[in-house]
Amino acid sequence: MLSALFASVLTGAAEPGDRATILLVVGAPGEAEYGTNFAQWAAMWERASRDGGAKFVSIGLTATNSLTDLAQLKGTLSDEARESAAELWLVLIGHGTFDGKEAKFNLRGPDLSATDLAEWLKPFRRPLAVINCASSSGPFVADPQADLDKDGQTSLLEAFLMASRRVAEFYESAGRLATEHALLDDNGDGLGTPADWFRGIRAVKKAREDALADGLRAHQFHMVRSEQERRLSPEVRAKRDELELGIARLREAKSGLKEDDYYQRLENLLTGLAKLYEQDTSKPQ
Repeated sequence: MLSALFASVLTGAAEPGDRATILLVVGAPGEAEYGTNFAQWAAMWERASRDGGAKFVSIGLTATNSLTDLAQLKGTLSDEARESAAELWLVLIGHGTFDGKEAKFNLRGPDLSATDLAEWLKPFRRPLAVINCASSSGPFVADPQADLDKDGQTSLLEAFLMASRRVAEFYESAGRLATEHALLDDNGDGLGTPADWFRGIRAVKKAREDALADGLRAHQFHMVRSEQERRLSPEVRAKRDELELGIARLREAKSGLKEDDYYQRLENLLTGLAKLYEQDTSKPQ
């Protein structure tokens, strides 16, 4: 579903303390055709991980050993740092089931339930993206158009929007009723936002009036960073992200603020951003 992530042409290794981990889990294919597709998509993720200088770990691609895939996943997550500035990407490629009570991701052997995954991820205090790739929405050609804001890199949000658009175009051109409706949830409300609620990279609708719009945090995730982004230190990137989220939240609260108060807060945040960039660019590269 998210092969649009691989559109960035600028590559480079991340700094050691800022090195992301890409944990790819390939589920039980069921049919040989799916197994071939899953392997191809996994190879794309591995290539993108290498281009971004990320640590790549895969489960479900090689012959099973004494441990089930479910046990391997639990153990791998246990070995990952709980607190870190480095991003952790958990990518699931395969089939899922839902019996009306519990959603599960099909593995070789015992399946992964949403409840178990939520419990295993609960201790983490680091940037975390969980990407559940539907089995029929992966084989897209890398497209520079996925970089919607033209900053030289493709964010997780931009990849979601491009992939969703391609899926919709596929069903429309085939004259079929769409059976896949991807959701993005990065504000923690568990509701999610479909791609057609976005205009550009901004959500214009929300699942609940008092909820923070989805997409703000996802737009700060980049597997392969641009050259300009790589020049920033991890500390500056983290502070920049915090300030940009503050600006976005302030914009959403604008209607409830007095005009002078709004612009004073906005000025403080923008001044903080400007000083941050000035401080970082003054350092020798």
